[in-house]
Amino acid sequence: MQASLFAPAEAQLPPGLRYEADFLSPAEEAALVARIEQLPLAPMRYQQYTARRRVVSYGGQYDFSAQKLEAAEPLPDWLAPLCRRAAGWAGLAPGAFTQALVAEYQPGTPLGWHRDVPDFEDVVGISLLNAATLRFRPYPHETGSKARSLKLEVLPRSIYLLHGPARWEWQHHVPPTKALRYSITLRTPSHRRGTGR
Repeated sequence: MQASLFAPAEAQLPPGLRYEADFLSPAEEAALVARIEQLPLAPMRYQQYTARRRVVSYGGQYDFSAQKLEAAEPLPDWLAPLCRRAAGWAGLAPGAFTQALVAEYQPGTPLGWHRDVPDFEDVVGISLLNAATLRFRPYPHETGSKARSLKLEVLPRSIYLLHGPARWEWQHHVPPTKALRYSITLRTPSHRRGTGR
């Protein structure tokens, strides 16, 4: 019964994308937000460009200038229960996630079109505080192409998984947010290289 409720929406999403609303309770969300508010968030840097969103990385930090994954602080203990629970939801081993990115989106903050770097395989995202729109388009994208794009409204306390085609054959982006939002992105390691972004 429950699966049939989600089937029509999932049929309109890239293959390999799974989504569930209300993954967290309001109390769990509040506890995570309280933790995030104490973190040393800093603007995300892409080569010579500094993004508006502020982030902190654990388990690895990608250097876009050197195009390689650098060392970062290990995943903190307070993230461990969330990692285990998200891994179970995604059908992964309890210790599957080796990297986490915590991000703050102030009102008006976008996230440009991209695929996650090939150092990572499966990607799980958890949204906090406010909703955002996650848009998808086929990869590689040709300028001027009128290829279809799809969108998913990611609600507060929701979770999504990018696996297989959704991870590798589609790009995604977030248009400017309307209100303060936090996200926690969890990633598993990959041995792929040379596939571009």
